[in-house]
Amino acid sequence: MLVRLLSIGDIGVLDGMMHIGDEAMFEALRDEMAMRDVGLVAVSSAPTESADRYGVPSVRNVGFRGLSRAAATERMRLVIDAAKRPSALETDDPAREVIDAVAGTDGVVVAGGGNLASRWSAHVFERATLAGIAGALGRPVVVTGQTLGPDLDPEDRAVLSPAFRAARLVGVRESASYALARELGVEARLGVDDASFLGDRDSDVDESGARRGVLVSLSLSLGDLPRPQAVARLARLIDEAAALTGEAVAFHAHFGPLDPGAPPRGDAILHDEVRERMSARSEVIPTGDPRAAARLARSSALLITGRYHPAVFAAPAGVPIVGLTSDDYTRIKQLGALAHWGQDGVAALGAADTDGAATLRRVWHDRAAISAAAEARMPANRAEASAWWDSVARG
Repeated sequence: MLVRLLSIGDIGVLDGMMHIGDEAMFEALRDEMAMRDVGLVAVSSAPTESADRYGVPSVRNVGFRGLSRAAATERMRLVIDAAKRPSALETDDPAREVIDAVAGTDGVVVAGGGNLASRWSAHVFERATLAGIAGALGRPVVVTGQTLGPDLDPEDRAVLSPAFRAARLVGVRESASYALARELGVEARLGVDDASFLGDRDSDVDESGARRGVLVSLSLSLGDLPRPQAVARLARLIDEAAALTGEAVAFHAHFGPLDPGAPPRGDAILHDEVRERMSARSEVIPTGDPRAAARLARSSALLITGRYHPAVFAAPAGVPIVGLTSDDYTRIKQLGALAHWGQDGVAALGAADTDGAATLRRVWHDRAAISAAAEARMPANRAEASAWWDSVARG
């Protein structure tokens, strides 16, 4: 009999805006489970869109956005109670569909996306509640591909810790998250991001090894840095990259409109502002989908990124990377993605044209060694990831 798992990621294209990284992790999960004859039911912010995109049944999430902590705590209690006592919820409450979906599957997977930190406490409640439903119905829970914290206040730890301790498996992707999991009383698996190998063995993948261009993927999350200052510093850094490498520059928004003819939104707005300040010529590549984004990152000669998943895609291919960070959270993620492949080229956004430029020169000079390090680490990282997916499929 086909095993079916219910999985929650941070998926669902709303208002025509694609978030490549969040969708990529779920797409990788879908692919890996399909190879192991495991079906999925998705929890999504846009169920119809996700069902069409991934070819799996989909239900709307429980819903915690905009709630106060007191209201979220009470909703979590009611929804978990309703798993055994349906009258605890109104008949039109969307959580009823989630409960029914869990009851109709063999287990729950908390997938990557919706990072578990107090700055996004709705994600903490959503995932803890789903784990609570699973526990009430006797379904196993597996957690994969997570970043924990670094800001996780005592109240959110109290919500998350029981859910993680009850899970059969917990997977994290950075050493800092691994340490925080241990503080919660959980022995986690530390491994590469779930989307690290997304589509890299597709039949249409170009294996010629040719790499071209400086790829730039920036984020509108600038921390405390004033936007005009960030734009100026980024423009100087990217101009230097163009001069140093002799390669053409292309900008690719990982949070942007699906319609390639639509006005710029999301990261694409910042991209346009930086391009206007640059001396070097550049082009814009439409946001597209996760698989196309992964191919693009892997085929680049150099990556400059303020986003996480461009680094996740590019590092296994040995592309030299300059990761730009705006706070402890982004620094932990960038360093985590790079460390799995022997890189450490990270600089603060506020020093993009100084420390970032020095990092740029270093990684470009070391590009042959970076490529060799990634190639050397590939067999072990791929084998470990495959074994992890085998464990996830078994629940």
